[in-house]
Amino acid sequence: MARFFGRYEHSLDGKGRVILPSKFRGPFVEGGFLTQHSDGCLALWTPEAFDQQMEEMQERAASGRADRNLARVWASNSHEVDVDSQGRMGIPAHLRAYAGLDGDVLVHGAIDRIELWNPDRWTQRVLPEEARLSEGEDG
Repeated sequence: MARFFGRYEHSLDGKGRVILPSKFRGPFVEGGFLTQHSDGCLALWTPEAFDQQMEEMQERAASGRADRNLARVWASNSHEVDVDSQGRMGIPAHLRAYAGLDGDVLVHGAIDRIELWNPDRWTQRVLPEEARLSEGEDG
């Protein structure tokens, strides 16, 4: 299974595309899957990791109405994407709106997936943890 780490700053182009860092492109030669994710970001999954996510959602859907609705929303907002020869990946308008992507995009590895963030949202989410790290707290 592919593993992703590192942080890169990019921008959307006029067609709503972002450049996927060359370090991340290998596992997406055959495409990938872009989904809404926790905390208002987008997640880019390899086909294998997306299959695992789908299985988990299917199991959750069997456990009750709230989880069934969560699985519906997740599946309906998932999108198959391709990375072109220049490393660009289109992001559908509804996913850009969900993640607040309208200019700069922070693209970072999140171990089993790649996350795409509005840089301001990212800062708000991780600032407390970065402060803990700089102060030497390990949780």
